[in-house]
Parts: sequence; C-alpha cells; structure tokens
Amino acid sequence: MPDDRSAPLLSRRGASVKEDGRVQATTPAASRPSRPGERIMAAINRDPLTAPHRDRNDAVLAVFLAAAAACVALLTDEGRRPDAVGWTLLLVAHVPLVRRRHRPLLVLCLVAAPVAAFHALDYNHSAPGPATMTALYTLAATGTVRRTLVVGFAVIGVGLSMNAVTNPDGMVELLRITGWVVAVLFCGIDVRFYRHYVASIVERAERAERTREEEARRRVAEERLRVARDLHDLLAHSITLIGVQTSVAAHVLTADPERLDRAAVAKALDDIAETCRSARGELRTTLEVLRGQDAPDARGPLPGLHGLPDLAEAARLAGARVDLSVRADGVPPAVGAAAYRIVQEALTNAVRHAGPEPSVHVEVHAERGVLRLAVTDDGTGSDDHGGIPGFGLVGMRERARSVGGTFDAGPRGGGAGGFEVTAVLPTPTASAAPAPPAAPLTTATTQRDG
Repeated sequence: MPDDRSAPLLSRRGASVKEDGRVQATTPAASRPSRPGERIMAAINRDPLTAPHRDRNDAVLAVFLAAAAACVALLTDEGRRPDAVGWTLLLVAHVPLVRRRHRPLLVLCLVAAPVAAFHALDYNHSAPGPATMTALYTLAATGTVRRTLVVGFAVIGVGLSMNAVTNPDGMVELLRITGWVVAVLFCGIDVRFYRHYVASIVERAERAERTREEEARRRVAEERLRVARDLHDLLAHSITLIGVQTSVAAHVLTADPERLDRAAVAKALDDIAETCRSARGELRTTLEVLRGQDAPDARGPLPGLHGLPDLAEAARLAGARVDLSVRADGVPPAVGAAAYRIVQEALTNAVRHAGPEPSVHVEVHAERGVLRLAVTDDGTGSDDHGGIPGFGLVGMRERARSVGGTFDAGPRGGGAGGFEVTAVLPTPTASAAPAPPAAPLTTATTQRDG
C-alpha cells in the first residue's frame, strides 16, 4: 500500500476520511498524527468544544502566556515596571483563560477588566497583549460573525479610549492596537469557517459511507430473496414431479406383481431421472450466482417463455392434462423469466393440490405494452394441505412485483370450481403493436396414457 504523506482529515469519532470520501474507522494509535505539521492541522480541524484534554491544554496555555507576559514586563520598556499591584493584575488577567472554550465572552470580559486597570495605571502596555489577543481569538473562533464584529468594535473603542487617556499623541500606537485586534478577529473567523468546512466534508463522507453500506445491505437482501425464490420454485416443482412419478412407479409395482408392466416402471424411472437431471442443471445455474462476478457463465441464460413447453411436458408426465397457449414475441428477458417462474409455480400447485388427473389451462399472450398470463385448473382436489402455509403465492406475487406487474390468485368465480392464477406484467421494450393471435407457440397436450 502506498504511503500517503498528506495530512488526513479526522472525523469527530476518530475516523479518517480518504481522498475519495470514504470514512475508515481507525484505532486511536493509528489515527494519532505522527508529524508536527499533521498535529497542528489536526488541532486546527478539531472542534474546540470536543477536543480531548481541552481544560488541561488551556491551563498549560494560560501558564505559558503568564510566563511570557512576565518576561515582556521585565525585559521591555513600554511603561512602568509592574509593582505588587501590577503583578497581581497581570496574573489575574491570565486565570480566566483556563476556561476560555466554555464561556468565551465571559472570559473576555474577565480578562479585559484587569487588563484595563493595568493599562490605566500605566504599567508595561505590551505585557497583557497575548492574553487579550488569545481571548479575542477564542471568541471569534467559537462565536458567530455578528457577535465577533460587535465585540471587536467594542474592544477597539475601549482601546482607543484608553490610548487617548494614557498616550494622546500616539497615533502609531493607535494604529498598532487597531491592526492587532482586526487581524486576530479575522484569523479566528477564518479558522471557524475552515472548521465548519472540514466538518461538512466529514459529515458528507460519513453520510455517503452509511448510504453505501445501506445500499450494499439492500442489494444483499434482494439477491438473497431472489435466490430463495429461485430455489423455492425449482425445488418445489422438481420434488413435486418426482413425488408423483415415484408414486406411479410404486403403484405399478404393487398393483399386480404377477403381471408386472416393466415398460411402465422403466418409463416412470426414466421420467424421474430426467427430472433430476433437469433440476440439477437448473440448480447449478441458480447457485452459481453466489460465485465471483468474474466466473465465466456465472448466471447462465435466464428462463423464459421458450421454456413453457418443457414445464407443460413435465406436468403431463406427472399426470396432468395441460392446455398451453402462448402468443408473445419480443418479451424482455426479466419479464419472460418472471412469467416462467409464475407458470412453473402455478403448475406445481395444480399438480399437488388440484387432485388426480387435473385439467390445467395455461394462456400467455402479449397485448399493447403488457404480457398477460392465466393458469386455471378444474380444482377437484381438497384444500386441506396439512395446515402448513407455503410460499408459492407469496413468491409469485414477488415475481410479478419485481418487474412492476400485478398478481392475483383465488378460486374461480361463477361456481365453476377450481383455482385461477393471473398476472399482468408490463413490457416497456416490447413492440407497441399487439402480437398476432394466430399460430400459438404451443398447443394442447393430452394426459399421459396409463
């Protein structure tokens, strides 16, 4: 991994923000800046009200400024050398700086009071300057611009008044005081805006990261649901057919052992083997979506309307009489796959629940912008299935909704008996003109003999 020598942006929770906006959680040791320049930038970017060890750092800063003020008072000649009263005022002016982040305006007033008395007694005028500028900077860096400007004008006014009393002819001193106050205030305002800018970048990066994580979780959930639907449709259909074909073979073996129809038994076993091979191939195609995206033929071709004749043939082998009519062309692959799965599940339910030798009618036709399908059976079987609810109807409804369509299922009306499944699937890329009604893809298939 290349070594990034740029100063990192740190979020308020200690996460580093990469150049592409991603937030990477780091340990305290890893997120701690290593070079002096990085430490300075991290201190500037950090929110002063949430910075770690802020009270301790402010106490150290107050002691350092007090020592610097004492050195200035002893080594420069900007007024009288402080006596006991002067030293007391000078030290008292530095005490409020310990709490400068919490109440910056109050701290400025507490600093300004002894400083004003210090200047009025004509002590060294340069000594309390750092403490005053620190209080002004803190106010500008943590407060609003309006309050900073109001306080700045007030401080300049008080400073000009004090200078007019102590040094009426000092125009240069007047300009120096005004310049320092304006420079410190604008520096604090600039730092405040920079911190807000960094905070907004970090917030956007964290929000983008959360959005990416939520999108990834949503896609995983959708893919899991899609795989679950595919597995349910495949296994329910195949196992149902295998169960029916096994029952046929068992019946042939036990009905009349002395007149065993070996051809019928072999035919039933061949049907079971063919169903297993078909299910195994489709199951393999379904499970390969869990492999890497670079795997060749990971998805394989989607099932579509061209597979409906095979479904009808499989239902015929299970003992159903299936009448299949398909009049559609140019259907999008996603819509064709949804229609295939709905018909597959509907045929499976008919074989399982419609009774022996059910009569099933499957009709799929395209109209202007939609694909309509209907699966009806005569419903001679019982509705009692052990009291265990399945996922067939739910899966068919989800299939229809996945392509923006509608689904309906229920008993047939008019007292005809049976069950009916209908779905309307939009085909936005299909031809605007309806397909010609002639020449259906697949016509009726009859019940298996024997």
